[in-house]
This record gives sequence, structure tokens and C-alpha cells, in this order.
Amino acid sequence: MSTDQAVAKLFWTGRSQALRLPKAFRFEGDAVRIRRQGNAVVLEPLTEPDDPWAWIRQFPAEFDPEFEKYALEEVPQQERPELDDM
Repeated sequence: MSTDQAVAKLFWTGRSQALRLPKAFRFEGDAVRIRRQGNAVVLEPLTEPDDPWAWIRQFPAEFDPEFEKYALEEVPQQERPELDDM
């Protein structure tokens, strides 16, 4: 098989299914992003941990065009003096 295709071994660890990746497919770090795309399961490296919206930007815009604008909007902190003594 070529380096862009291989067979990976599935096994169980406790009640979780695990996957042993061949050397050519190893990731840096200790976590990956996982998602389904049709029948496929896609593993992606976590490259931008400081930007939680980077992951969603990879998908076609199926949202209201204003979605990201309002989702990223900085909301000023509320003054709530009644909670200061709690």
C-alpha cells in the first residue's frame, strides 16, 4: 500500500474502541480533532488551540452570514453589585 493509504489495527481498551495508527500516519501532540464525514471518520491535528473558531471556519458557510460576527462579539461585563458580597 502507498503512504497515503494503509490498514490500521482496531482494538478495545476497557469499554472504548481504539486505533493503532501506522507510523506514516502519526500525529504530534496528545490529542486530535475527530469528526464524521459521511461514512468516513476524519482525524485532524490540533494546530490552533488558541482559536476555537478555526475549526468551524473550515466548513462551508451554511450559517447565517452574521453568525460569526455575533458569535465573536465581545460582550461588556455586567455591573452586578448585589453579587459582590457572595
